[in-house]
Formats: sequence, C-alpha cells, structure tokens
Amino acid sequence: MKALNRILDRARHSPRRIALCEGEDERILRAAIMAADDGIARVQLVGDRRAITSTAATHGVDLAGIELIDPADSPLTASLAEALHALREMKGMTREQAEEAVREPLCFANLLVREGHADGCVAGAVHPTAEVVRTAIQILGLAPGCRLVSSFFLMMLCKPFHSLKGGMIFSDCGLVIEPDADELADIAMAAADSAESLLGEPSRVAMLSFSTSGSARHGNVEKVVQAARRVKAQRPALAIDEDVQLDAAIVAEIAERKLPESRVKGNANVLIFPDLEAGNIGYKLAERIGGAEAIGPLLQGLARPANDLSRGCSVDDIYHVIAVTTVQAQAADSRRRAAGGD
Repeated sequence: MKALNRILDRARHSPRRIALCEGEDERILRAAIMAADDGIARVQLVGDRRAITSTAATHGVDLAGIELIDPADSPLTASLAEALHALREMKGMTREQAEEAVREPLCFANLLVREGHADGCVAGAVHPTAEVVRTAIQILGLAPGCRLVSSFFLMMLCKPFHSLKGGMIFSDCGLVIEPDADELADIAMAAADSAESLLGEPSRVAMLSFSTSGSARHGNVEKVVQAARRVKAQRPALAIDEDVQLDAAIVAEIAERKLPESRVKGNANVLIFPDLEAGNIGYKLAERIGGAEAIGPLLQGLARPANDLSRGCSVDDIYHVIAVTTVQAQAADSRRRAAGGD
C-alpha cells in the first residue's frame, strides 16, 4: 500500500475538525468537499458567509455537510476575542484591537484550534507563508521542548520506477534559512517526530553534508556534527547518522562501505538538510527529476497542528494537506493523553 494511502486511511479512521479560512478560493471549496465526502476530516470553513456561498454558487460547489463559521456573527467570536486579548495583552494588544483581529478568518481559525473548537487549521492558498506562520506562532505557540517552528516536505516515492519505496521526510526545505547547530538539532528532532506520526515506522535520521564521518573538515560540516550530537544527547534511542552524504544515507551498500558503524545503515527515512538552500534544491530535484510526490511545506514545532499551503497549490494538494493535518492532530491527542493532559 502506498504511504499516502496509509495516511488517508488513518485520517478516515478518526477524522478531526480542520479549519480552513480561505473559502472564497474555489480550490479550497473543492478540497473541502473532497475531504468531507471522503471522511478524512470534519471541515470548518471560516470567513464571510455571503462571499463563501457566492463563490460556491458561481463554481457549482455544493457545501452541504460543511460547517460555515462567520466571525461576524459566530457565538464564539466574543470568547475568542477575550482569549486573544489575554494572550497578547503583554505584547501591547488592546481589547479593541483583539476584537478587530479576531474577525480576520486566519486569526479566527487559529483561535478555534487554540481554544479546542478545532483540531487543526490549514491556510496559505491566499495568505503568504510569512503571515500564516506568524499567526500560528503567535496564537498556537511552540510545542513543549521546541524552540522554533520549521517545515518539512512529505516525499512520496510510490511509482514503479522508484528504487526506494514509501514515504520520506525532507527538512527544512521551506522556512529556516541558515540554522545554527542548536536550531538544526531542533529541526532534526521535530522531523523525527513528524516521521513517527506520518510514516508509521521508526525514524531513521540522516544529517546530510558533503562529508561522511569526517571525510572533510569545514565549519559547515562541524555544524552538522554538533547538531547530530545534541540530538544524540537528548534522544539516545534515535537512529541518527552524523555528517553523511546522501548516497550513504539511502543506499545500504554504500553505507556499509563508508559508514560501517551506522545505525541508519543506508535506510534513512528522514533527511535533514544543512540549510534552506540545500533543502529547497534537494526536494525540487527529487520532485522534478526523481518523480517523487511532494506534499508541503508542512509545519512542525507548533503546540497544535497548523499547516501552510503554496499559493500555487492544486485541489489535490490541499486535500492531502488536510489529511496530514488530521493525522498530526491524532498524534497530538495521543501525546497529550500520554502526558496526562485532557
């Protein structure tokens, strides 16, 4: 079974409430209907009710079964404004500013998630990434133990010509430009968690470099090594290779020759790139030349699930991100239960 199909099946098994806040975009409406009809999520469309229904009518989209929430008349608006004011008062936000901000669908959708009225949110078909990420950080905050929000791509290698089969996590390919060793370690641990949640198998992390096990000496290599050693200190059970070239990360025969002591053994399912430049090039090579399906960029490190979309996204892209957000919400619920939370 394809890795993506496993994610879709998991989403259908226990769908979650996913808030979408760009319902005036036809792609969002069609993806919302697909998600609801396929049972991967209980979709909430947040925004101007008249504008959303007008867009739906124009494009022949039947919104039956979709919950429409208009901040202008929602019974939740007052309480969400109060929650936003309490959250941002120390940053100088007045009550009046909170009451105005909460009427913005992106803000409202994130507050739904924060206050437990939704389990995750998806935006970015209209809003720029910087706005989506900033709002999520301000309202949802960071997950325990995380010091930054980063991104990853879920790369699907499921075509007959792929020598590697299944899903992989590529990180960070969309957000943190030049991570230092501490930030790179955080990215690696968050990506390992993303793999556990979405791939349904143990994480095997490769810290990519132009060096394998000290074959080259350079400050960029040392950063990767330091980051890997920080991860090892915090998660000694995690299979992780320090500085490793891509071939040794994903080809068992090369790993055996270049890195015989490896715990990953050329079978990495998490690739950590040393910086955004390498990550962006890497995922696009895998997608455009290697024929991998790239889902993302997805966000990691937040206290609750929220994901970004490319403004050039297709209906299928949005549908897949909704499914991933549902599975992330399932994993977040499991972690809270394990920690004794509600």
